[in-house]
Amino acid sequence: MADILLIALFAFLGAAAAGLLGALALRLLRHRPLVVSLTVVAAVAVTAMLAGTLTVAWAMFLSPHDLTVVTTVVAMAASVSFATAMLLGRWVAARSRDLTLAARSFGEGGTFAAPEGQATAELDALTRELAATSAKLESSRRRERALESSRRELVAWISHDLRTPLTGLRAMSEALEDGMAADSGRYLRQIRREVERMNDMVGDLFELSRIHAGSLTLTPTRVSAHDLVGDALAGADPLARERGVLLVGDQVDAVPVEVDSKEMSRVMGNLLINAIRRTPSDGTVAVTARRSPDGLVLSVTDGCGGIPEEDLARVFDTGWRGSPARTPPAGAGLGLAIVRGIVEAHSGRTAVRNVAGGCCFEVTLPAASG
Repeated sequence: MADILLIALFAFLGAAAAGLLGALALRLLRHRPLVVSLTVVAAVAVTAMLAGTLTVAWAMFLSPHDLTVVTTVVAMAASVSFATAMLLGRWVAARSRDLTLAARSFGEGGTFAAPEGQATAELDALTRELAATSAKLESSRRRERALESSRRELVAWISHDLRTPLTGLRAMSEALEDGMAADSGRYLRQIRREVERMNDMVGDLFELSRIHAGSLTLTPTRVSAHDLVGDALAGADPLARERGVLLVGDQVDAVPVEVDSKEMSRVMGNLLINAIRRTPSDGTVAVTARRSPDGLVLSVTDGCGGIPEEDLARVFDTGWRGSPARTPPAGAGLGLAIVRGIVEAHSGRTAVRNVAGGCCFEVTLPAASG
């Protein structure tokens, strides 16, 4: 038993010395190619075995012939190990280079194309992650391009929308100043309407800028769906009467929500005004509030005739108006973008779909806790 322990001790000391030298070599060569590291690992394994074997052989006083035989056997094993390590290292290095080139392609604005051929499990996992990241980046690029295009269109449209009333205001003011206005009262009323329209436009721009900047401050209170719908219908009733549109709001579930009443009144007001303006005379705009597994769903259904399918995804984009007209009631295309921003600030979501004769805008809000 003592001889076995002594042999184990000598073998351990020899292998430990080889292992320490290998660890030092790996640290010094840690920035070198992978094939070098694999060769060092193979060398450590073979050297550890050789050192342990030779240490035990010397301790056992083997004959020179026996010692040569042992050394030759270990040397052959070392040669095979080195060759295998170098082949494995070159294979892994080649797959790593292919992966690096593929990653560089989508990093420079392209898309990631996974390199062909088999690779290790770790490289396969990395390839899948890079492919997923590439898909997310491409989606982000498309979204950024759409937002940039929307911003450019918005700037152009707002510039036009502001320039047109300003030109009219200047003409009317000059006519009043020169005493050339035959009906000064009509001119003054028109000036007031244009100023109010511009004030609404500037207010929408300010609200949208707060939403985009993340500085929209909410003051949530517990509100009933009845109150939300009732206040919205009361505010939109004068416009509906003026345009001959019937407002209906008799399907409302008693669902409490915690929202900023002022901001949600703006949401419902924007939806109703948009629906009334798009609905022909003698048409109907219906407002409902129903309980759902996600909370409260507020719906505004109009008689606009429907939205083209290719435009449904853009309805809530900034600047989208659904009409190339620049005169009222086309507006600046900010109302629905404000709706989405306010609803998302309440952890809700917006949606739109076509129904018979028109479209239905839906706002989903979380139900009040408790």
